[in-house]
Amino acid sequence: MASNFRSYIWDPVLIICQIVLMQCIYYSFLGLWLAGVDSLVQSSRSLDQIFSYEVLGFATMQGRLSMMAFILNSLTCALGLWFFIRRGKQCLDFTVTVHFFHMICCWIYNSHLPSALSWWLVNVACIALMAVIGEYLCMRTELRAIPVNTGPKSNL
Repeated sequence: MASNFRSYIWDPVLIICQIVLMQCIYYSFLGLWLAGVDSLVQSSRSLDQIFSYEVLGFATMQGRLSMMAFILNSLTCALGLWFFIRRGKQCLDFTVTVHFFHMICCWIYNSHLPSALSWWLVNVACIALMAVIGEYLCMRTELRAIPVNTGPKSNL
């Protein structure tokens, strides 16, 4: 008798929907975090904050606050992994996919690959945070005890 516990069925539609969902979570919460940071320093909002690699930097206050928004966004996306992906083994895959598509969008927006070291450092740190925290949350849920018998005990 074959066990159906944790059987994995190849479902490309589900995977594509999860990728789109994670991209939506990534950009919507990044926009919210950047709007919150911009309201703190009375800065103007722009797509450059999301897609231009030149904005992220250690030299200016705006660059450091944008970096903070990216780091906070990775924590928010880790919660998205926990709520919607729910598999610890897939957290790294979805994290790298989200950041790969972000790199492609930055490449298209800037007409060349990002060349600033700070952009690469921030994205590697965000990948690490999002994957590790998302995997921790998913594994904690997966390893929760499964109740075997919930019915009343009989006295025999």
